[in-house]
Amino acid sequence: MKADKHDAGRAAPPLSDPPTATHQSDVSASWSLFHLRMPQILTVIGRDVVVWEVTEDFVKNQILSDKTIVHFCLQENPITALTMADGLIITADTKGEIYFYDDTLILLLVYNKLNLDPIASISFTKKSNKRHTQEYIQEDEAVIMGDLLICTVSSTVLQLNTQSHSIQTLVYGKRELHSAVACHPSQPFVALGSQLGILKVWDYNKNTVTDRRVFETEGSIQCVSFDYNGIYLAVGFSNGSVQILSANEIQSDSAESLRCTTESIHLIAFSSDSQYLATADAGKAVTVFHMQKNEGSLPQWICLDRYHSHSKPITDLLFGLHLDSTYPRLLSLGMDRQLVEYDLEKSSVGQLIIKSSDRIEQSAVPLCMTWFPPLTTEQFLLIASDQYKMKLLNSMTKMCRKTVQGPTLGSPIRKMMVLPKHKEPEIMSYHLAFITDDRLGLQILPVDGNPYKSTALICHATGVSSASCSYDGKFIFTTGVSDRSSIMWEINLNVLDAATALGGKDMIPFYSLLEGGREGKFYRDMEEFFYFCQIRHYGSSLMKKKPVPTEIPLSEVPSLMRAVGYFPTEHEIEDMQNEVKFSRYSETGKYVTDIDLQECIKLYVNHRPAFGISYNELVQAFHVLGKSESTGQTVLLRHEMLELLQARGEHMTMDEVEECFATLLGLRSEDNKEEENCGEHLLEREVPEEISPETFTNYILGFPFPNSKEGSRSPPPE
Repeated sequence: MKADKHDAGRAAPPLSDPPTATHQSDVSASWSLFHLRMPQILTVIGRDVVVWEVTEDFVKNQILSDKTIVHFCLQENPITALTMADGLIITADTKGEIYFYDDTLILLLVYNKLNLDPIASISFTKKSNKRHTQEYIQEDEAVIMGDLLICTVSSTVLQLNTQSHSIQTLVYGKRELHSAVACHPSQPFVALGSQLGILKVWDYNKNTVTDRRVFETEGSIQCVSFDYNGIYLAVGFSNGSVQILSANEIQSDSAESLRCTTESIHLIAFSSDSQYLATADAGKAVTVFHMQKNEGSLPQWICLDRYHSHSKPITDLLFGLHLDSTYPRLLSLGMDRQLVEYDLEKSSVGQLIIKSSDRIEQSAVPLCMTWFPPLTTEQFLLIASDQYKMKLLNSMTKMCRKTVQGPTLGSPIRKMMVLPKHKEPEIMSYHLAFITDDRLGLQILPVDGNPYKSTALICHATGVSSASCSYDGKFIFTTGVSDRSSIMWEINLNVLDAATALGGKDMIPFYSLLEGGREGKFYRDMEEFFYFCQIRHYGSSLMKKKPVPTEIPLSEVPSLMRAVGYFPTEHEIEDMQNEVKFSRYSETGKYVTDIDLQECIKLYVNHRPAFGISYNELVQAFHVLGKSESTGQTVLLRHEMLELLQARGEHMTMDEVEECFATLLGLRSEDNKEEENCGEHLLEREVPEEISPETFTNYILGFPFPNSKEGSRSPPPE
């Protein structure tokens, strides 16, 4: 390959009439770099290169005058990459061409016959060559000594030798968008499925593709899964079909093609005995396949049934084992907040039986689940929600036994998996890997709300679509939503353990979650409210007790939470009390009826809303429930609010509604309960006919409106 020098020596003309002044933030630039020899900044804007003179005024004021900026129109096609090496300025464009300029932007050399896709980046491993003026360049002499590394938008990486002008492909990039990944359960293989219907099996120890298959009629691959024995590889497609392949030879003609729907398959899982395969599709339905073994013939997969078990999209699908047998159990989780369990033992062809369906959340939307490792005698499900909470549910009763604050990393956990137990003796605990919208993270188990027991980093800036852990727990593989990349991550658990140790022991990490910490006003207030709850419960006999109690009964927990500004629903109160009540039941067989201050603090930081409740959320609720006035303000009529409080959510009686309003408005005291003020007449007299978000927040609840003075309660508008 020869380099084209017929345009060499041509200086790039500056554009006429540059602007008199330009603010730095007004320029839309794709590439910028500092000139290596002059006090200048080079910026690419389309086909042009802008040269900024770096002066003291530029640094101080970010203002560029007509004396400090020059535009050069360099090329016919938009420039996509810019770099400097050994005093040369190198650009690349959308046609895959590469241009070499000297430091005054005089063209020296062009590579215009490479036949490449648009170039995304260029870099050098170079040898020194100081003769860059055109008169010294001979016909076959390299402008720069070394190798030019080129990366195109199709992820192809090439190496161009500037002396021999030969080009070599280092990485064969394909226009594949990987949407699914799964690791082999016992070997160093990972399966990757793409939107183009291409399935590849990759040996990550040898860094080679061991098998590849193209599905031309099934559409894009949405999900893949190995069975627990590593015999089968199941693939789910966008047209609703399922392919069950031999994990050792995906090209084999013995693959079985199954199809029970035209909806896209987005979740797929095998049972631990490899006898059942379940899928979840975009039609909010679960399909179960069973391996049928007939004497004298090969095993064959048959479809048992497809069941519309959810009213909203299904977020996770999970196989497990019954505690009293080795028979598999299947559960599905949906955005309708339902956890559905299927009775596989009693199901037959054409009849998939639902064993139970439980609503596990009141307002949060569950996003994923996994089996909690055997750290206790009970079997738990670990479920993460969109409100950044993680819950432990008893797998049999579905009772919530623990709620903790999950990682708050910009987006909630979308998928999680327990890593295999590490073989190194110094690593005693289990660990959890998880992904959010764009991050990959690790969490030390058991979960308890300690923020230092988790860490995460951005793995795909445009979003992560799937993740899978290697069989030995040493690596995690992720695929991007739109960046056309699949990344292999090595896990270093020692770093996470060290970070956890630096966060402190016992209650220190939880004190840091309180406003002001252990020495702050909030902690002192909570401590005083705790003692007040003791006095309210024990009365004057408190000081006579020996030893003096350091706990309060569970019945006082709701009052304590409300006193510090957290107002749990009745369902949340029940979860908190059950969490404490059953905390030692599996070890002692007895209920816990009292709680100390430290445990109250843990309850508070784990159960309160992750980011509080904003005024904007209240306004949004009024937009949904109320109506707009001619002024544009949203209001809720008094009788509508009273009806909603009695009919929606946790129902209240009219007496309870009246009592709440009277207490909020300061119209009833403990010393004068005779002052009933005639119930409904009280509401008509004291509560405005039209209630705006400002009225509800400031006048009724007594909270400061965003634009009002803190601590003042405004009268209702006339």
